[in-house]
Amino acid sequence: MSTFIQTLNDAWQRTNSLLCVGLDPEPAKFPGALTGRADSIFEFCRTIVDATAPYASSFKPQIAYFAAHRAEDQLEQLIAHIHRNHPGLPVILDAKRGDIGSTAEQYAREVFERYQADAVTVNPYMGFDSIEPYLEHEGKGVIVLCRTSNPGGSDLQFLDTAGRPLYQVVAQLAAEKWNASGQLGLVVGATFPKEIEVVRGLVGEMPLLIPGIGAQGGDVEATVDAGRTAAGTGMLISSSRAIIYAGKGDDYAQAAAKAAQETRDRINAYR
Repeated sequence: MSTFIQTLNDAWQRTNSLLCVGLDPEPAKFPGALTGRADSIFEFCRTIVDATAPYASSFKPQIAYFAAHRAEDQLEQLIAHIHRNHPGLPVILDAKRGDIGSTAEQYAREVFERYQADAVTVNPYMGFDSIEPYLEHEGKGVIVLCRTSNPGGSDLQFLDTAGRPLYQVVAQLAAEKWNASGQLGLVVGATFPKEIEVVRGLVGEMPLLIPGIGAQGGDVEATVDAGRTAAGTGMLISSSRAIIYAGKGDDYAQAAAKAAQETRDRINAYR
């Protein structure tokens, strides 16, 4: 069985893409053809996935957009569809879980056994014992929040901790103490390219999940310059709304494919 990191490295090479397509389905934004369908969330995401898969190296469904509509079963179907029809493209479940002990064990089972995701995002605020249960699932990826793309992230992430901002402490802990499984990654927002460069210097080849290049306005060139590894990879550069809602009508899949292709090409221009 391939690990998350192996699958990710293979996907980067095979697809020649660093694009991670985020799946944040909002039924109010769906085209008219999906109105009234009980499976509209699955069908919308499935169509987006099939259209954008030629240009992506991973997918990132955000669990809240499914759970809010009681569509967890459609999320299960979607991840199974990706694995079946687009093998080798890892699925990162964006859940940002953060709890300790037996509760974290249940969250880990939910992510990796129920949903069969390849990796999950987690919040490190409660320390290593809130991350450890995920690492016990062999070969699965755990992507730790480090320097997030939202403006309010600075409220805590820039707090001085023994002469360094907290996000740097998190990055170093992840790289040096927490990565027992070898499957850790970090979330660092495209809205902060200087911090991406600092984190890359601290963690070496560790993969970085980088949201914020689409609707949040992160600069692609600065992001790639700051975050790429010597091999020109090392990043899952995520775009959600700018791709999946690129079109408003029943041709939404074609519009998403075009946006994904353009985003991939823009990223590759600076690799």
